[in-house]
Amino acid sequence: MRKGTLLIKGGTIINRGTRTEGDLFIKDGFIEAIGPSLDRHADREIDATGCLILPGIIDDQVHFREPGLTHKATIKTESRAAVAGGTTTFMEMPNTKPAALTQELLQAKYDIAASVSPANYSFYMGASNDNRDEALRTDPKTVCGLKIFMGSSTGNMLVDDRQVLDTLFANSPLLIATHCEDEATIRANAAAARERFGGDEIPVTEHPLIRSAEGCLKSSTLAIELARKHNTRLHILHISTAEETDLFRNDIPLEQKRITAEVCVHHLTFNAEDYLRLGNKIKCNPAIKSERHRRALLPALLDDRFDVIATDHAPHTAAEKAQTNYFKAPGGLPLVQHALDMMMRLVQKGDISLERVVEKMCHAPAVCFEIDRRGYLDEGMWADVIIYDPAEAWTVAQDNIFYKVGWSPLEGEQLRGRVRQTIVSGHLAYDRGLFFEDQKGMRLAFNR
Repeated sequence: MRKGTLLIKGGTIINRGTRTEGDLFIKDGFIEAIGPSLDRHADREIDATGCLILPGIIDDQVHFREPGLTHKATIKTESRAAVAGGTTTFMEMPNTKPAALTQELLQAKYDIAASVSPANYSFYMGASNDNRDEALRTDPKTVCGLKIFMGSSTGNMLVDDRQVLDTLFANSPLLIATHCEDEATIRANAAAARERFGGDEIPVTEHPLIRSAEGCLKSSTLAIELARKHNTRLHILHISTAEETDLFRNDIPLEQKRITAEVCVHHLTFNAEDYLRLGNKIKCNPAIKSERHRRALLPALLDDRFDVIATDHAPHTAAEKAQTNYFKAPGGLPLVQHALDMMMRLVQKGDISLERVVEKMCHAPAVCFEIDRRGYLDEGMWADVIIYDPAEAWTVAQDNIFYKVGWSPLEGEQLRGRVRQTIVSGHLAYDRGLFFEDQKGMRLAFNR
C-alpha cells in the first residue's frame, strides 16, 4: 500500500471534456477529493496556480530496448524520459534481444521494471511463427496485449504464416496489437529501388515509396478481415495513410468497438518533405509519408475513426542513424518525452482542442485496453497527474533531453508550455528536471 498525502492547489483541471478550477487531494496513491479550495492537511502541497492539471498520459506503444539493446536505451532511462514529458504509463513492445516470446522472458521484463521504472508499466507478449501455444498462455488480466508484426520491423518477429495468424486471431484471450505492412510489397519495392540506385546507397526520401501506402493498406485490410472472421479484439498501431482511415468506424462508442486504431505523434507532425531536413532521424516503420497522408490523419482522429494517440518511441544511436546504407540505417525515433509537446503545438495552432488531446492520450487508452482505475482525474482513481505550465517558453536541447541516445528530432525547436511536475500512482516522480525515485511505478492491471 502506498502511504502519504499530496494536495495540488489552484490549477485548471482538464478531465472528461471539461475545465474546472480547483484542487486535487491524493491519499495513499489514489485521488480522494476534487473540488474548489479543499481544506485538507497534506504531507506535501503543490501550488498549481496558472497551470493545467491533466491526467497522466498512457502511451500504448514504446520500445525501451531492454534486454539486449541497452546501448540504445534501458527501461530506466526511457521511463525517466517518459515521466519528464508527462507519460505516467507505458506499454512496451516485445522485440528486444531476446524477444519476449516466452512467459519467462516476458516476466523478466516485468521484474526489471519493478526495480527501476518511475512510470507505471505493462509489456506485450510477442508472437512469432513458432510460439503459438506459448503466446496463447498469456494472462489477459496482467498483460496489455499480444503483439503481432504483420510486417517486419526492428527485430526478427515477422508472423507471415497464415495458419498461425488464423489460430492467434481465433484464440487469443487478450487484445491483439498489430504492426501492419505487407512484407511482399516492401521487398518488391526495395528490390526495385536497389536496381534504380545501383546498390544499397538509397536516399531516405525513397523510404515512403519502399514502405509504401499500398503495403500498409493491404496488411491492415488483412488484419481487419481476420478480426471480423474470428471476432478478435484487434488494435492496429501507427496508422500512416489516408486510405487506411476508411477502414475504421466511428458510429459506436469506443467501449463497444472490437477493432480500434492508433495514430502516432510523428505521423501527425512530419511529412515526406522533412526527410530533406532531418534525414534518417525521422526514418521509421511505417514510414512518414507525403503531406496528403499527414493531412488525412487528424480528421480521422477528430471524428473518432482513430481512437488513441501514441509515440512508437523507438530510439537508435546517432551513429546508427548516420549510416548511408539505406538498409542498415534503422527505423525509429525517440519521442516519449516530447509527445505532449508535439500535440500542444497542434492545440496552439487551433487544429485540436486540449480536451480532445486529453481524451485521446489519457482517457481512450484506458478504455481501449480496459486498464484498472487509470486514465481519468476522478475520485477513487489512481493518482496519475501532470501539472503543466502553459506559459513557459523553452528550447529542446541536449541538456534537457533525457533519452539515453541523447538526441531528438525536435532539437533546437522553441516550444511554449512545459510539463512542470508528474505524479505517478500518487507520488511525485518528476519536478522541473529532478526525478524522485524512492517509489517506483506500478504494474498495470486490466478489467477483462
